[in-house]
Amino acid sequence: MLGVEGDLTTMGKIIGGGVPVAGYGGRAELMDNVAPLGPVYQAGTLAGNPLAMSAGIATLKELAKPGVYENTAANGKKLVHGLKNALAAAGIHAQVNSIGSLSTMFFAPDAVTNYAGAKRSDTKRYAWYFREMLNRGIFLAPSQFEAAFVSASHTQADIERTIGAAQEVLKSIPA
Repeated sequence: MLGVEGDLTTMGKIIGGGVPVAGYGGRAELMDNVAPLGPVYQAGTLAGNPLAMSAGIATLKELAKPGVYENTAANGKKLVHGLKNALAAAGIHAQVNSIGSLSTMFFAPDAVTNYAGAKRSDTKRYAWYFREMLNRGIFLAPSQFEAAFVSASHTQADIERTIGAAQEVLKSIPA
């Protein structure tokens, strides 16, 4: 997607559908250093745990179904478009950064492209937005420095309900 080829890839709960499971992998010359082939010992609390592995396999089977990634990305795009429209309709200068199904709203007048730009965001305004969205049953990250994740489980109705709540909240947000 971004043309970046990492030396190592690490994944957390996402590969277990929320169950505590993680995984990593990389180029052969790096992975060959991990025991029993090499000197680097690696262990984990749930390494090889049958429940965690079953959850991981079930998650991978779901993700392999046709259209899962496309539908998730489309829902993410719809959410971002709806949030940007809700901000514009409310006359609020804010940014919605996104990639794929991930997004983050910054209550900042200028584009947020780095840490310094993010730090200029109005965190008190975000805190109010967060609480009001929570009061409407929409669970967001409590910090505007975290991403919102649209998952394969989110439906069109979920996205529309979120956009509707955002429209309502943004119209009444304190200046």
